[in-house]
Amino acid sequence: MSSVEMPKLPDSQKTYAGIPEAVFVEDVDTFMAQSENENNSDKVLRKLDEQHGKYKFMELNIATKRRKLKQQIPDLAKSLEMINILRNQSDDMETQFLLSEQVFVKTTIQPTKTVCLWLGANIMLEYPLDEAEELLKQNMDSAIVNLKCLEHDQDFLRDQLTTTEVNMARVYNWDLKRRQAAKAASTTPASS
Repeated sequence: MSSVEMPKLPDSQKTYAGIPEAVFVEDVDTFMAQSENENNSDKVLRKLDEQHGKYKFMELNIATKRRKLKQQIPDLAKSLEMINILRNQSDDMETQFLLSEQVFVKTTIQPTKTVCLWLGANIMLEYPLDEAEELLKQNMDSAIVNLKCLEHDQDFLRDQLTTTEVNMARVYNWDLKRRQAAKAASTTPASS
């Protein structure tokens, strides 16, 4: 499992899925003074909230893909194990297989040199054992690489979510201080 290497990222990218990087707001005063922000904290918070929502959507997508791959890898391993059993089989073998949920059927498996594999989209093809093993190993390697890429992207995405949440808190606090200062200035009596 660890022998499979992740593909290299292009120099300009930090993720495999092309997730945009959240920029940390170092100086809130300078950030809010930029022309696109116009010192309007509501507008900036809406923009940051929208960005946060997009990151959350990406996180859900990645988690779903990751869950599917984590289910697929053991299935591929079981299929590879079954091919080895069929390859080493010399006599008839009695077994049970799942017909439908909670319904098993006893059957006898004769020695064979071929196996049928589901390819998806309701397509099943018959392969010689060697070709089936090669295809399953390729699928296993691909699934492992995809899982590692998704885990990398998921880690990056968590950082972007955190950065966006911190930015939202900093802009909110900046606005709160500004309002408190304006309120304090308006309630302070003018000295003559």
